[in-house]
Amino acid sequence: MIIGVPKEIKPSENRVALTPAGAYELVKRGHTVYIQSTAGEGSGFSDKEYITAGAKLQPTIEATYDIAEMIIKVKEPIQQEYNLIKKDQLVFTYFHFASYEPLTHAMIKSEAVCLAYETVELSDRSLPLLVPMSEVAGRMAIQEGAKYLEKPMKGRGILLGGVPGVPPAKVMILGGGIVGTQAAKMAAGLGANVTILDINLNRLRQLDDIMAANVNTVYSNSYNIRSLIKDHDLIVGAVLIPGAKAPNLITRDMLKEMRPGTVLVDVAVDQGGCIETCKPTTHEDPVFVIDDVVHYCVANMPGAVPYTSTIALTNATLPYAIQLADKGWKKACNENIPLRKGLNVVGGKVVYKGVADAFGLPYQEVDTIL
Repeated sequence: MIIGVPKEIKPSENRVALTPAGAYELVKRGHTVYIQSTAGEGSGFSDKEYITAGAKLQPTIEATYDIAEMIIKVKEPIQQEYNLIKKDQLVFTYFHFASYEPLTHAMIKSEAVCLAYETVELSDRSLPLLVPMSEVAGRMAIQEGAKYLEKPMKGRGILLGGVPGVPPAKVMILGGGIVGTQAAKMAAGLGANVTILDINLNRLRQLDDIMAANVNTVYSNSYNIRSLIKDHDLIVGAVLIPGAKAPNLITRDMLKEMRPGTVLVDVAVDQGGCIETCKPTTHEDPVFVIDDVVHYCVANMPGAVPYTSTIALTNATLPYAIQLADKGWKKACNENIPLRKGLNVVGGKVVYKGVADAFGLPYQEVDTIL
C-alpha cells in the first residue's frame, strides 16, 4: 500500500503521525511510505532519519495527499485539507466528528473512508488509540492548571501542593477514566487534595483502592458538582462519551459560585467540552476569563510535548496501521471488530451512530458497507 504522512497544519500542532521506527516497520513489509518534508521536525525527527528508515520524501502537503492510498495523521483535517482528500482514500486519524459539523459534512462530501482513532474500541470498552494521548493530556492538565493558579496568570495565587503550615490546593476531577486517573495521580503526587467524580460505582471502587490517601471519590451528579465547585481551586473536565459530544456538567450559572481565580481545564474540549463556557483555544492563546474564572481549553494539549506524544501515539496506532496496509481497510475491518468500530464516515455515508445523532444525519449500519 502507498501510505502518506502529511505535516500537521493545525495551529501549534508539532506532532507527526509516524516515527521513523514506525515508517521502518511498514517499509519492511513491502509498503511505500511518503513523508512530507519536515513533517517530523516539530517532534524532533529529521528528514534524514525517515530516509534512513526507508521512507520517501514529498515536498508538499498536496503531493503527499495526491500519491497516497492511506493517509495517516494526528489531528482532524482542517479546512485547507478538505479538498485534498480523495474519494475512496483511507484517512486514519483523530476526527472527533461529533464536535464539529463542518468537518463531518466535508468528509461526507469527499466520499473518503474515515477511520477515527478515538472510536476504535476493544471488547472491554477501552479505547486503545485514545489512551496514550489521554494519558499525556491528563498529566498535562495538572501541569497547566498549576501554572494558571499562579497570580500573574490570573489564578488564585495558590501553590498546588501547599507548604508546611499552609494547606494544599483542592483539585476536582470530573471523570474517572484515563484522563481523570492520570490527572489524579499527578495532582496527588504534588500534594494536592483531590476529588474524583464519576457515575460508575465500580470505577469509583477501583480508584478508591489504588489511589493515594489524598484522593477521594464522589458519585457524580449535579448536586454534588454544585456543592464541590464552591471551594475547589482547580477543576479538570475529563468526561468522554466515545464518538459523541461530551455533556455539559458545569453550566454558565455555576461560575458565579466559584471563587475568583478558580482554574478550569477542559480536556474534553475536542469533543465539545463538558464545561458550558469552554471553547477551543490554542497553545499561543490558551486561556480566557469569564466571571473571574480562568478557562484553559487547548484542544490539542499533547501537541505541546510532541516528542513524548508522537512516540506514544505511534506505539498504539502502528499495529492497526500495519493491518490496514497489509489487508486493505475492508478486510482488516471485517476481521478486526475493534478496528471496524473506528469507521465513522465511509463513501459519503455516516456509519457511526454517535456522529449521526449529533447532527441529525442519516445513519447506515457499518455492516452494510462491509
